[in-house]
Amino acid sequence: MKILTTIQDIKKYAADCKAQGKTIGLVPTMGALHEGHLTLMRAAREKCDIVIASVFVNPTQFGPNEDYDAYPRQFTADCEKLESVNVDAVFHPEPSEMYPEGYCTYVNVDGDITHKLCGAQRPGHFRGVATVVTKLINLARADEAFFGQKDAQQVTVIRRFVEDLNINVHINMVPIAREESGLARSSRNTYLSAEEKEAALVLSRSLKEAKTAFAQGETKVAALENIVKDEISKEPMASIDYVKAYAYPSLKPLTEVNEDTLLAIAVKIGKTRLIDNVILSA
Repeated sequence: MKILTTIQDIKKYAADCKAQGKTIGLVPTMGALHEGHLTLMRAAREKCDIVIASVFVNPTQFGPNEDYDAYPRQFTADCEKLESVNVDAVFHPEPSEMYPEGYCTYVNVDGDITHKLCGAQRPGHFRGVATVVTKLINLARADEAFFGQKDAQQVTVIRRFVEDLNINVHINMVPIAREESGLARSSRNTYLSAEEKEAALVLSRSLKEAKTAFAQGETKVAALENIVKDEISKEPMASIDYVKAYAYPSLKPLTEVNEDTLLAIAVKIGKTRLIDNVILSA
């Protein structure tokens, strides 16, 4: 596996792959890789000739009181995992490589899809995501890019700017990878104590209850949201950031589940903010 650390490195690597007529799949990550990330790598491996992963903790998507400095960084272990799923190259730049002195250009998706859910809770977050993903797609000359359903709002935002800016890449959304307990896999799970990890099971449990109620005929959005809220409220270590359901992928408001619907939650367990979701198929 090639390790690429500069913009010139990745440009040359991508150009060489394209010259050989190969398709390129890109999996952007912030490292601290887990089975969820590796699921994305495998999906890319199945679909593309070349798989490029990025490991870059992107400073522009963190707010002033968020965990940028504390975010787990374990590049050596990440590389071992990438090699285990036959990734061809990893792009691991310094922030100064991506945002050199004088940098002043950002991609801002300024629409309703960025003003709710995580967008409402984390101002500026999606500007940082859209900017870095645009740069990574361009640098890797990606034909396909792969993201997880756990970040379903992010996938909608990325698909929006890819279409709006006529970027020639296909965006793939891969289902959520879960631990045996049901907990959605996340790099932030490493912050949780054993007791907090047990408490965090309330996220998947509450969504499962809503999904069961939906399967049994409950289609009112408010009722489904309340099922989730009521279950989370039973866990003393949990505090709710949001529990919301929207049409998916449009993220338009609904009162009734009469089309595919994203039921998304963000919950703090202690000091750690976790997200999870389920898509209800009408």
